[in-house]
Amino acid sequence: MSNRSTDPSDGAVIAVRIASFLAILVLWWLAALRVSDPQTLPAPAHVAGAIWRELIQGELLPHLMATLGRVIAAFAVAMSIGLMLGLWMGRSRGANLWLDNLLIIMLNLPALVTIVLCYLWLGLTEVAAVTAVALNKIPMVTVMMREGARALDPRLDDMTRIFTPPRRVALRHVVLPQLAPHLASAGRAGLAVIWKIVLVVEFLGRPNGVGFQIHLGFQLFDVTMVLVYALSFVVIMLAVEALILRPWERHANRWRQP
Repeated sequence: MSNRSTDPSDGAVIAVRIASFLAILVLWWLAALRVSDPQTLPAPAHVAGAIWRELIQGELLPHLMATLGRVIAAFAVAMSIGLMLGLWMGRSRGANLWLDNLLIIMLNLPALVTIVLCYLWLGLTEVAAVTAVALNKIPMVTVMMREGARALDPRLDDMTRIFTPPRRVALRHVVLPQLAPHLASAGRAGLAVIWKIVLVVEFLGRPNGVGFQIHLGFQLFDVTMVLVYALSFVVIMLAVEALILRPWERHANRWRQP
């Protein structure tokens, strides 16, 4: 029997998510009430008012867009290179043997080291910032794509060898559809990592963006400013998760549904 009848309805899911969000706000308000010091932990209403002021004054959106642009650029680079490397390593034993040690090193190299080295080698530029973020994401995508490539159905491989379609056709219609769930999972899991690394990149060496503003808030001991910019970008990432990544993952996994 299909499990669809036991799945919660869309309305129930939305209601639970809203209730969960409200519970977080209540806990935050109670904690702020307990601390009773806006300089240490401002209440939700206080932060919401500060967000509105930053939005009206024109400071918030340019910094959010700068960070979002870096996130998109680094995400595109990391997913493209990670997909190609993972597919190559998963399908070629020789490539896997040669590149596995480098992959392990990159997986264990701290993000801060990569960022500092990119700034030292490439200067305090946008290219260095995006490169540093992408280099921290590529190994994770590569590992997930390599495992996906290893799990490809061998019967479909036999079919392509028998009918010998053009490589581009086989890649598009045989390989990529099987890799789609792994690619969707890699994208969804990695986006949160990418934007957090982008904040560190901006904190250390960019003149704008959410990370830069958080740096200013840190220097001024302004907790409200830190929360304003951090939470504003969290809202954007939640919207991207709900409107793009989650539907993409459901679409990629539709063939697994009963």
